[in-house]
Amino acid sequence: MSEMRNLITDVPGVRVGHAGGQKLGSGTTVIIFDHPVAASVDVRGGGPGTRETALLDPAQTVEGVDAIVLSGGSAFGLDAASGTQAYLRETGRGFRVREAQVPIVPAAILFDLLSGGDKNWGRYPPYREFGYDAATTASNDEFALGSVGAGLGATTVNLKGGIGSASARTSSGHIVGALAAVNAAGSVTVGNSPHFWAAPFEQGDEFGGRGVSPAFGPDAFEMRTKGAPGQNTTLAVIATDAKLSKAQCKRLAVMAQTGMARAIYPVHTPLDGDIVFAAATGFKELGDKDLENPIYDLTELGMVAANVLARAIARGVYEARPLNFPAALASWMDCHGH
Repeated sequence: MSEMRNLITDVPGVRVGHAGGQKLGSGTTVIIFDHPVAASVDVRGGGPGTRETALLDPAQTVEGVDAIVLSGGSAFGLDAASGTQAYLRETGRGFRVREAQVPIVPAAILFDLLSGGDKNWGRYPPYREFGYDAATTASNDEFALGSVGAGLGATTVNLKGGIGSASARTSSGHIVGALAAVNAAGSVTVGNSPHFWAAPFEQGDEFGGRGVSPAFGPDAFEMRTKGAPGQNTTLAVIATDAKLSKAQCKRLAVMAQTGMARAIYPVHTPLDGDIVFAAATGFKELGDKDLENPIYDLTELGMVAANVLARAIARGVYEARPLNFPAALASWMDCHGH
């Protein structure tokens, strides 16, 4: 049994790459699958920005996706999927229709246009090149967390946001991993304390080891949000080595959304574009010979996916570092680090 690194790349067949610009204050994260995988999506936020998510409906024809792209840049960031698509086409990947070949690359974006940085990029934004560069560097090894890729310009209401990831095994031996780009309207910590809402699910000291807040005063539950409609989003990808159908991936995405509710307060608001993709690389069957186990296994996958996503969100904020811009939002480590 392979050693776990607490990353989505613990799932066999999953690679991750980042690209971005420090001066720009924005970037792209790409999740590439070694072969086309079953996938679906669940959208809960009131202001999503997406590409190719309609084909992830279980009723639609295409059964496999080649990659998923998460990007900053708001609607401009949707160009990142074209760069990843170009890379995949160069490597012979894609859905074939006779001699034509079309890589299937769903994408989602977050709003970071007001987080600082020089957004005067000229006629065309740089996200298509970010998508290509992130794809070329994607690997199944360890990758950076925090203020990288799609998390470079991400923020929450009180702290710098970023890229987080986590993984776990189910009792049946399936691996579940999550990657989140945290740019939430709400807070990932309890008020201004160092304690994360996701503290009960922490493994070891993966986001500070502070445990549950010792005192949830009345002000802890006051609503605090940032920005305006369309300016906030948490994007997440859940991956598993289980063999799932598109319909089962849809259920996995729905159950995994619970992890956002465990880690962000408030969540799924009209101000957010919260999205969870779920993908199954198909290395391990559900249930083996016991006919009752497939449903049990899928239920456990969803339960673990929600916990893993909550941890990934907290890690995204814990690992973030402030951008070098005037009035840049402070990071958790700035405020509460050891």
